[in-house]
Amino acid sequence: MADHFTEIQIPQQKHYSSIPFPSILSPNPTTTTVPCSVSHLIEAINTQKPYLDSLLHKTGAVIFRGFDVKTPEDFNDVVEAFGYEELSYVGGTAPRSNVVGRVFTANESSPDQHIGFHHEMAMAPEPPSKLFFFCEVAPTSGGETPTILSHIVYERMRQKFPEFVEKLEKHGLIYTYLLGDDDDISYPGGRGWKSTFSTADKSVAEDRATKMDIKLEWMEDGGVKRITGPLPVIRYDKSRQRKIWFTNMVGWEVAGNAPFKTITFGDGKPLPADICYECLKIFEEECVAIPWQEGDVLLIDNWAVLHARRPTNSPRRVLASLCK
Repeated sequence: MADHFTEIQIPQQKHYSSIPFPSILSPNPTTTTVPCSVSHLIEAINTQKPYLDSLLHKTGAVIFRGFDVKTPEDFNDVVEAFGYEELSYVGGTAPRSNVVGRVFTANESSPDQHIGFHHEMAMAPEPPSKLFFFCEVAPTSGGETPTILSHIVYERMRQKFPEFVEKLEKHGLIYTYLLGDDDDISYPGGRGWKSTFSTADKSVAEDRATKMDIKLEWMEDGGVKRITGPLPVIRYDKSRQRKIWFTNMVGWEVAGNAPFKTITFGDGKPLPADICYECLKIFEEECVAIPWQEGDVLLIDNWAVLHARRPTNSPRRVLASLCK
């Protein structure tokens, strides 16, 4: 155990091969003053980075709880302390804005909107390897960021629907979404094409889209159809030597984009709705939803874990940062 941290367990965690998921770290009361200051947390990250990297690789997600992280600036300092290279949010579908440094809003849609399970930027040619979340304002109920181990989803889907998974591996998926001109925060996938490609110039947007293997079809009534793929769904996590369910195939409802029609097999054939609904059931059975506490910092390995957002009617502010 690292000197500055102690692993705690709470009822919401699951255990896989006796390993708790996700891992939760709090200040070690024998060596650290509680509450632990941000400067002390940063020092602990700097001195015990190998331990933290090893823990993240083992568990897939780590929550830092009980540290005195209060502001976006504090969060930015914590992210910087890990030394991961920043990844710009170009090509993503969520409406987000920069807060400070490398910190962004997680999703500016109303917190009463559900966000389905997904790997961050699964449709991008270079998804982030890691992502951070920080709870600045904790909801009084709901509003969790549930997580799931991706290889568990793959294993259960392969066991229950082997032919379907085999077809996914063979053909991949094509994603087709309609983007408006400007951001629409009434739903989670409402990022407009101008924000998505960081330009108001259609030719520049097309050039940037081409570099990301995205095809754009401009609509006469405004907006653009964004077509990506075929992209691999079942990917191989080399560091852990296992296959993962790397997609937002189900559970990500997008306004103007009918479920099960905007995403097809790579050969253009539709996805079977009944199997998609069964996948949603697996998500709910395997997910871990830990209520946010203000000051929580969640570090996710994007190659190991899918995440989502549960709705809430109370105030909620969660910030994010993406890393290569």
